[in-house]
Amino acid sequence: MPKNKISKNWVIKQARDLYVKKSKIEGYRSRAIYKLKEIDEKFKILNQTRSVVDLGAAPGSWSQYLSKKIKNGKILSIDLLKFEPIKNIHQIVGDFNDERYKTKIKNYFDDKIDVVVSDMAVNTTGNKNLDAIVTGELCLEAMKFALDTVNQKGRFVSKIFMGSSFNEIVANAKKSFKEVRVFKPLSSRKGSKESFIICKFLR
Repeated sequence: MPKNKISKNWVIKQARDLYVKKSKIEGYRSRAIYKLKEIDEKFKILNQTRSVVDLGAAPGSWSQYLSKKIKNGKILSIDLLKFEPIKNIHQIVGDFNDERYKTKIKNYFDDKIDVVVSDMAVNTTGNKNLDAIVTGELCLEAMKFALDTVNQKGRFVSKIFMGSSFNEIVANAKKSFKEVRVFKPLSSRKGSKESFIICKFLR
């Protein structure tokens, strides 16, 4: 399908999307906020949370939700893209895989982190298998980061696409976390391959 036709279809879908409309009414930067909200309400990932890292945070809707949920704690958001500041959010522009930025993140917190969340995904190419593989690699990198930074009761949430790397990601998670679930929020688009992996408590 020609790229301009794909873009036109995306614009039409956005205009009809109830979650897009709701996010605009409620002042959120994208519809993605409702995915994290559903995950939190179902799995209680932010209960008794004082410290969170939001990986791949731009444009910032997950950070907006975190800011409202966590009043007395530390929240750090990192992305390659700069976005408008959010109250109570410490923002870093950079690559979380770069050791320099890993050091900056660790230095910002007084101790190990409670929660790491990631809504990172590759810019879609139209090749669903390739998109799933590359997004799977991002998920594994985010998981590696979480294992290095969260405390014993830590939690990790990441976008994951159904594809060839799915079983590997789930297996890796089960080796490192006591509780692992895969969940597709109602706010995910019906035609999307995305789900989210929710991990709790280090082994």
